[in-house]
Amino acid sequence: MADLLNSIIPNVMSKPDLLWKAFVETMQMLAVSAPISFLLGLILGVAVVATKSGGVLENRLVNLVVGKVIDLFRSIPFILLAIIMLGLSRLVIGTASGVKGAIIPLLFGTVPFFARQVEAAMSEVPPGLVEAASSMGCSPWDILWRVYLKESIPGIVRGGTITLVSLIGFTAMAGAIGAGGLGNFAITYGLRRQMDVAYVVIAIILVMVSLIQMVGTRIAEKATH
Repeated sequence: MADLLNSIIPNVMSKPDLLWKAFVETMQMLAVSAPISFLLGLILGVAVVATKSGGVLENRLVNLVVGKVIDLFRSIPFILLAIIMLGLSRLVIGTASGVKGAIIPLLFGTVPFFARQVEAAMSEVPPGLVEAASSMGCSPWDILWRVYLKESIPGIVRGGTITLVSLIGFTAMAGAIGAGGLGNFAITYGLRRQMDVAYVVIAIILVMVSLIQMVGTRIAEKATH
């Protein structure tokens, strides 16, 4: 088997330690940025729905400001956003390179995306359920928690799955600015015409994406009632 792999992917087999290090760095970026992105994105998504016209906490100014901020960062291509955030990364994290330096750009790229996913999922909640809860004397916070969030769990899970897949892509692009990870590994050696390295990285990412989509779909199906 080793001889076969050496003949098919010689450049990968010559640097297994570097490939493993790149994989670990990618997982570290995901482990740190995904939970924070989901939490902040959930808060912003709920805020947009709650403060919209006719919402349970209607506030047009808050809705306008939050919505515009989300749209602003969503409109910037991630690779450009990552470059713009280099200074902020140095200020907050103390470095703009490596796994630590990638966290700030990843958050700014992922939080607005997930916020819109949450908003879309909550917007699918039937207005009748909200009206019924309101007529029963439920407070706005009870309505947000017991009606909006509870009823939109499957949609939020699906949105979270899409977001996590996008985040994997962001980590790969972050490799172009020295963030490390699989993207950096593929760029560093792929540009030297060691194309088997790029192919192996693509295969690893495809497996990761497939697993995430499979698990996300299963959870969403379980949460559907």
